[in-house]
Amino acid sequence: MRVVGLYRYPVKGFTPERCEALSIADGSRIIGDRVLGFRFANAAISDDAWGTKHEFVALVNTPGLAHLELRFDHKTLALRITSQNKVIVDEELNEGSRRGIATALERYVLGLSENPLSAHPDRLPLRMVGDGMTPRYQDDPAGFVTLHSRESLAALAAAANAPDLSELRFRSNIAVDGVEAWAEQAWIGRKLRIGPVNFEVAAPKTRCLATHANPSSGERDLPIMGILLKAFAVDKPTFAIALKSQQPEGTIRIGDQVTLQ
Repeated sequence: MRVVGLYRYPVKGFTPERCEALSIADGSRIIGDRVLGFRFANAAISDDAWGTKHEFVALVNTPGLAHLELRFDHKTLALRITSQNKVIVDEELNEGSRRGIATALERYVLGLSENPLSAHPDRLPLRMVGDGMTPRYQDDPAGFVTLHSRESLAALAAAANAPDLSELRFRSNIAVDGVEAWAEQAWIGRKLRIGPVNFEVAAPKTRCLATHANPSSGERDLPIMGILLKAFAVDKPTFAIALKSQQPEGTIRIGDQVTLQ
């Protein structure tokens, strides 16, 4: 097995950055991954603390976010968000810029046909949370790194009759190949070494409505959750696995060998 794709997601629920390498820090968190988010004004949590995806603008409630291209420099804290070559945000993150960044994002979201704000004015104004450095807005408060195989993706694509099914729907950090389809689901509780980094396979990943959004069109075009349930005889719509690092730091690179221990 080897690593064939690496991704990080600087803003929770937004589009990924393709990477040549990912650095692990703080146990099971990736540097620059889920370090920011746009939280609803009426969310129960008022500070930067972890919260569920349902209190943020995210793909699960705003499929049109798939149109966005995002770059974030975690050293200079410079955030750039564009849509079809139109600049939505291009700012360095500081106390003075946060409100303007959130306002620009509000305008974009309110212009989408499906959005979580138009019918819920109490969710406005959006609050930009996160310090841009601390990875904290993963789906689970414990963090975790996520992985799937390209073979499992191909099996799901065949079941969905969608040969061009993109792995970007599933928001994994790591994609591997060289293994049988769905083999990774049998690794729960086992050890996995990726390049120089050792992991424990913690849990399968249950999927949500974010997977229904086409990463190119921003439209909900495939009922991925239902396809997973019907085609593969699983109790929950499951794709990919969650990994917990067994060391405080390390770097994974494209081409690294993956060994099940």
